[in-house]
Amino acid sequence: MLPPPFVRRLVFTPLLFLLTLLVVVLFPVAFAVTALIGRDRGRALRLLWFTLAWGTRESAAVLECGWLWLRGRGRDDRHYDVVRRYVAGLYAVAQRRLGLRVEIEGGGSAAPGDRPLIVLSRHAGPGDALLLVHHLLTDYRRRPRVVMKAQLQFDPCIDIAANRLPNVFVTPGGGAVEDIGRLAEGLGPRDALLIFPEGGNFTPERRRRAIRRLTRLRRTGEAARAAAMRNLMPPRPGGVLAALDSAPSADVVFVAHIGLDHMATAGDVWRRIPLTGPVHARWWRIPAEDVPDGRDARVDWLYGQWERADAWISANRAAAPR
Repeated sequence: MLPPPFVRRLVFTPLLFLLTLLVVVLFPVAFAVTALIGRDRGRALRLLWFTLAWGTRESAAVLECGWLWLRGRGRDDRHYDVVRRYVAGLYAVAQRRLGLRVEIEGGGSAAPGDRPLIVLSRHAGPGDALLLVHHLLTDYRRRPRVVMKAQLQFDPCIDIAANRLPNVFVTPGGGAVEDIGRLAEGLGPRDALLIFPEGGNFTPERRRRAIRRLTRLRRTGEAARAAAMRNLMPPRPGGVLAALDSAPSADVVFVAHIGLDHMATAGDVWRRIPLTGPVHARWWRIPAEDVPDGRDARVDWLYGQWERADAWISANRAAAPR
């Protein structure tokens, strides 16, 4: 169960500062010890540098939020600047230390225009949400509104900054559909609502459970289509439909990607650092007037776009060098 906000900020914010201080103080010793490790010392040093950067940048972002609060700007759009600097800093360090490279096809789909966006993305691998937020904020100058799991509020930076901006934290059975509908209301031409329709990070076991759930609910058509998709979990349509209803003028952008999806555990991350290939993404945009009307038609359309993403993932994974 998630503690109330004052408890989280009273406990986890000082803990963040303490852990960051320990990393800074102990870094020279840890660096020297890590340098003595055998063939994995390069990998360990990369992760050690990234840990230092994560802690210092997160602490700096929390302090910036505190300064804005002291100046009476607790819910000011300046928090987007705080988030932009935070994720851009992590992105740069990941490029330098972890070998991160991102290649985007169709990225202009999210470019600024005269319409709001609803962005529906695959969720697979560590940090893919941060990469999306980074590109929306930095490359496309969009103000993302993100639907994310409530447990992420254990992270002090996410807890403080994200709760001062229009975002939604969801829990199973917690009225997520209504919350997403309200979040989509009033989307402006510079805004982008980011949803992960799968409801969580992809794993083969979660995919199998999701298909079994559709079968138990007697949604046999959806279960059959989900079983045919090997790389994605079936989309949960409730939040997407609520967003479409609340923002009928919004275009819809779909995002498929590969490159992080085989890093589901800490062991996977350890073995695959540094990254030897790029994170490859495909974005495509559907104009609002091409989104069908009616629940059944929209569910069928959503599955069709998900099948398009699955086919792209299969084709590009097969073509990628090992």
